[in-house]
Amino acid sequence: MVTGYCVKCKEKGVELSAPEIHQTAKGGYMAKGKHATCGTTVCAMMSKDNADKAISDGATKSF
Repeated sequence: MVTGYCVKCKEKGVELSAPEIHQTAKGGYMAKGKHATCGTTVCAMMSKDNADKAISDGATKSF
């Protein structure tokens, strides 16, 4: 699935639970989800190809 960096715990490669793919104002893509351990919202920037792949793998599209 989608992985990101948790700023609160400083943990790399955190798998996002229930990721949602958003489109930024400048046209980029990012995934937002919750970290299962600490409950913080984790964001991960991604390319259009990775966003399409994440949506096909089961992430929710919210744009």
